[in-house]
Amino acid sequence: MQKNLKGTLILLLTAMIWGTAFVAQTAASDTVSAFTFNASRSVLASVFLFLIVFFRNKIGKEGKPLFDRRSLLSGIYCGIPLFIATNLQQFGIGLYPEDTASSGRAGFITATYVVMVAVFSIAKARRFRIVILAATVICMAGMYLLSFSGGIDGIYTGDILIFLCAIGFAAYILLVDRYGTVDTVRVSCIQFSVVAVLSLICMFIFEDPKWSPLQEAWFPVCYAGILSSGVAYTLQMVGQKYAEPVVATIVMSLESVFAAFSGWLILSEKMKGRELLGCALVFVAVILAQFPEKKQGG
Repeated sequence: MQKNLKGTLILLLTAMIWGTAFVAQTAASDTVSAFTFNASRSVLASVFLFLIVFFRNKIGKEGKPLFDRRSLLSGIYCGIPLFIATNLQQFGIGLYPEDTASSGRAGFITATYVVMVAVFSIAKARRFRIVILAATVICMAGMYLLSFSGGIDGIYTGDILIFLCAIGFAAYILLVDRYGTVDTVRVSCIQFSVVAVLSLICMFIFEDPKWSPLQEAWFPVCYAGILSSGVAYTLQMVGQKYAEPVVATIVMSLESVFAAFSGWLILSEKMKGRELLGCALVFVAVILAQFPEKKQGG
């Protein structure tokens, strides 16, 4: 019981860091272009995780290469969809109008990847589950209230990009499930290195990077890079060692709630009534999608 509580509290802190990172992304989008932002944060994340791998290997006296072939390949496979998802997300956040609750809206639309993963999993297993059907319908209703109930004028380009980002995160989660079974810290270090390299290439091709905007947005970049990508990822692994799987996934889903709350608290973002109802429905759908399948007795 104490271990489960310990794990739950660690994962709650993880969700809080991830949720508040949406505020950092929103703040940085005012001055730093998407590829530049993600290149910077991913460089910081990969350096942070490399130091963890290096000192763990040194202290543990493992006597083996820091990165073997499996961890390198796994990191590359996982890094490509992560690059696509994170940049779509940052572009989407940057395209929201100033009077829009960007952090909360992006947080809840991103969270729909949980439902997508659940739908894909039961489709692959060819098993019908009424709870997943209900979660899908509720999620669609929530998305309608968030983005579509105001007619064509209620749909922002940012909503579309964030939804595509959620598809990217769903693909990323499925690839992590397949290839991320090796040393997770090593895989994470490689995947963030892949995101950094690809973002840097796109930054120099499509953007005009300057040092002054990065200096102005140094705190959001450091928060997203070190805390959100580096520290929170490490905390997630520690927390999941202690918390029960169902509890862990539900607690980490609170990321979207923290995104909306921190956007309101820090950036004074406000949502309309229908948007709040849409957020509530998306959150309910995310929770439903994580309910474990009942085992047949006998």
